[in-house]
Amino acid sequence: MALTAKHKDAEFGVGDQIRVTFTIKEGEKTRQQVFEGMVIAIKGRDQNKSFTIRRTGVQQIGIERIIPLSSPLIESIEVVKKGLKGVRRAKLYYARGKARKDIEEIYSRAAKREKGKAAPKKTKAKPKKKTSKKKKKASK
Repeated sequence: MALTAKHKDAEFGVGDQIRVTFTIKEGEKTRQQVFEGMVIAIKGRDQNKSFTIRRTGVQQIGIERIIPLSSPLIESIEVVKKGLKGVRRAKLYYARGKARKDIEEIYSRAAKREKGKAAPKKTKAKPKKKTSKKKKKASK
């Protein structure tokens, strides 16, 4: 199962918030379209790799788009928010039934893990054990 994918110089993973720019040709004119959302799945291998992006549209309607990684229509991919360290699964299909607030937990969990790795761990000095001297009773 693929957790990460690479397109040109951008590397992203499942759970990341990415912005994909497409070049769309309409007649003789070309324009650029942007689709931003969370990567919920990466499938396939080598040239056959594709990824699924999900975003919440107007009136909380979920919009998903499956994009082949080797598509010539992709102009660029930009990682907006890292979330790979906060995921616990390879496919995030459970995000379809979650609210936006619940999905933010993935990003907060990823931030905590990154913050924890960046800061050096402090070791506490162990307190010395007190040894009590017991008086021995002299036997008569």
